[in-house]
Amino acid sequence: AAPGPPTPPARVGVCLARDLGDPPAATPRSLREAWALLATGRWRPVAGATDVLPERAAAAAPDGRGFLDLAGLSELRGVSIEEGELVVGAATTFAELRADPLVTEHAPVLAAMAAGVGGPQVRNRGTLGGNLATASPAGDSLPVLLALDARVEVGGPRGVRPIPAAAFFTGYRATALAPDELVLRVRVPISPGRVAAFRKVGLRRAQAIGVVILAAAWRTDPAGRWRDVRLAAGAVAPIPMRAPAAEALLEGAVPSPEAARAAAAALAAEIAPIDDVRATAAYRRLVAGRILHRLVREAGGW
Repeated sequence: AAPGPPTPPARVGVCLARDLGDPPAATPRSLREAWALLATGRWRPVAGATDVLPERAAAAAPDGRGFLDLAGLSELRGVSIEEGELVVGAATTFAELRADPLVTEHAPVLAAMAAGVGGPQVRNRGTLGGNLATASPAGDSLPVLLALDARVEVGGPRGVRPIPAAAFFTGYRATALAPDELVLRVRVPISPGRVAAFRKVGLRRAQAIGVVILAAAWRTDPAGRWRDVRLAAGAVAPIPMRAPAAEALLEGAVPSPEAARAAAAALAAEIAPIDDVRATAAYRRLVAGRILHRLVREAGGW
């Protein structure tokens, strides 16, 4: 077959508000072109760019790179079902996650999480891939993806590779992404009979950064015992984290008051919160345990 027409070059422009120190921006028309620009080291990937203004307000020093605008790449958008997995494109916004019927049917906890992200403006711009790549320990989606055993599919000029969500976060705001890679999509296994729950505590009911974020997933066997328990927390450690000690206590347990108390104590002991402007470490430990206790209580119906 004859080769198709070449991809038009990326549009590179300069923001008009030069008095604000805005860097140049490039709009690639394909992933291949985005990877080529990324390889130069002169561009910083953004999609919704919801972190840009807060960074400016915090007087964060610019790193000299321009913005690589990925929001228009169709390869990074949309939700589908593939081989028993819910597949969410990295540039899918939280508003789209909240409203998508496939998400509502197969991973309603993702839709519930998305409904509480920021305000309408942030939900309409912020993306799942951006939340992952930013890797804030208080990122709303990250504990949910950990609890769902999601895989993060990343890619670059050397190919595409999956990374388990549990291995994606390598340090404070650091990920397993190579410098020339982008988050492409997230794959969530569809597991009939599996239940997932999400809780977020902030300083107000809306547009709040989480003080404690908790996500859990499990299935119940015929004897009423929890199996395949996953428990993940955010805003309580340098990275979004699984809680293996609390998971082990809930694995094979009936959701009883005793199990709830033991798991809550284990969770409070294994997280590593800090004191900051939103809460003290002691408050975060207390709240994390209380959230888990209530979650188990609600699941057990007592």
